[in-house]
Amino acid sequence: MLGFLPAPMRGFISLLLYALNTIFWFMPVMALAIFKVLPIQSWQTVMSYLLDACAKAWITMNGVTTWLTSKIHWDITGLEKLSPKEWYLVIANHQSWVDILVLQKVLNNRVPFLKFFLKKELIFVPLMGLAWWALDFPFMKRYSRQQIEKKPELKGKDIETTRRACEKYKRKPVSVMNFLEGTRFTLAKHEQQKSEFKYLLKPRAGGIAFVLSAMGEHLNKILDVTIYYPKGIPSFWDYLCGKVQEVKIRVSVMPVEQKLIGDYMEDEAYQQEFQDWVNELWTRKDQQLAELSQERRL
Repeated sequence: MLGFLPAPMRGFISLLLYALNTIFWFMPVMALAIFKVLPIQSWQTVMSYLLDACAKAWITMNGVTTWLTSKIHWDITGLEKLSPKEWYLVIANHQSWVDILVLQKVLNNRVPFLKFFLKKELIFVPLMGLAWWALDFPFMKRYSRQQIEKKPELKGKDIETTRRACEKYKRKPVSVMNFLEGTRFTLAKHEQQKSEFKYLLKPRAGGIAFVLSAMGEHLNKILDVTIYYPKGIPSFWDYLCGKVQEVKIRVSVMPVEQKLIGDYMEDEAYQQEFQDWVNELWTRKDQQLAELSQERRL
């Protein structure tokens, strides 16, 4: 709609609208967060639904900004079987900060509001820690192998702590997001890793193994999302300026099988089986990206 404006001007307008939208919704989120402190389970559940509604409205308004400043062709498959009433573990390849905005736009109102696992210490970040807590972002407590060797009584405590933190998900559907590569894809990182995949960095299996161990009984399905930018990986500023012309998304839904849940730190057989499963998943995703790349050249 504002395509007639120079790209930098569209970028500044987008940035301003994103900032105003964030400030507008941050205020009711903080107010509801204060009300949510009241230790009554049914009350906290109601507050959680209201908070998620604020977050979804924030995403919707960000989508309006994108519509105003960009003209993106969205090529998406696999959304038909999704439901905001189910529990998901969402995994995806990671190339740019734009990925988060893309995932939020594509999955908004189709699955529960996306949450990210955060380190337990982040709950003490001023204002944001309270907002993350209010929005039911899961806080995890991790112990290293060295810590467990020094204090054997810590064994299993991290999983148990996270399980207790996730108890609220029994009462309300959730989508937990995880980028398996752990960082954004760049050619330099790809060469440094000597990754066997052409379009992906090596996946880190431990993160989602921990999520599945802590939350497996609360999750219905795994949502595997492949993101591809036919014109090249954009920066956040490129997205704001309306330079992203096309995004291809492929969504695959998988069940959470019992074999995927185990003790990744201590059970070597499970660890190897789980790594094999993740590598097989990543091999299929790499092939899918190769096919999408081939489509661009045809």
